[in-house]
Amino acid sequence: MTDISAPRHIPNRLDKPLTSAVFSWEALLVVVAVAIFAINSFASPYFLDPYSLSDLTFNFTEKGLIAFAMALLIISGEIDLSVAAIIALASTMMGMAVQAGADTPVLVAIGIVVGLGCGAFNGLLVTRLGLPSIVVTIGTMSLFRGIAFIILGDQAYKGYPESFAFFGQGYVWWVVSFELVLFLIAAVVYWFLLHRTSFGRRVFAIGNNPVAARFSGIPYPGVIGRTACSSRDRWGTLLRPG
Repeated sequence: MTDISAPRHIPNRLDKPLTSAVFSWEALLVVVAVAIFAINSFASPYFLDPYSLSDLTFNFTEKGLIAFAMALLIISGEIDLSVAAIIALASTMMGMAVQAGADTPVLVAIGIVVGLGCGAFNGLLVTRLGLPSIVVTIGTMSLFRGIAFIILGDQAYKGYPESFAFFGQGYVWWVVSFELVLFLIAAVVYWFLLHRTSFGRRVFAIGNNPVAARFSGIPYPGVIGRTACSSRDRWGTLLRPG
């Protein structure tokens, strides 16, 4: 008679979720943020004023929106150095439309379309021609900014519709700005995209080992192309077109 041992339980992860969360990089950032708030609240009686805190959000929301989509590229092992140039070109195109009498919905559409087109162009060069993303985006950075400079020169477009200012200066309720609401919505969307979809798992797989990802049947060009076309530059353009 032979003894049959019970099957071993192999955990999905080596560390416990709570332990992992407590000692994570994000937890350290939360501790630092709380410490900064505590110190500043003692340094100034006006720091915790709702309007003061609301004004602070304008300093990071537009950069945060760009960082969300940049995170997709960085996780996948790529980079985009042409972000600011894309914003400049999209802003220039929107300014030209303003001079032609375009209203806010048209300006929003132009900013999104120009940004998508530039991102798709970068993605095409990387995925179809096999060029390194850092080399491609250094070149397109000069290309996009050069086009904007040829069109605009050292001048500035003025006369934007008053309704357009809502994207960068409007408030949804009390001291809650539109920028902050858009930032929070984007944070949830990108979290869900990265951690709850097959596309997000593919992005992590490609960034961890591109060769293994290819042999696993992951469509590398399609995934990288979609990350390059993400909406990082478009929303940054709408929030600060000048």
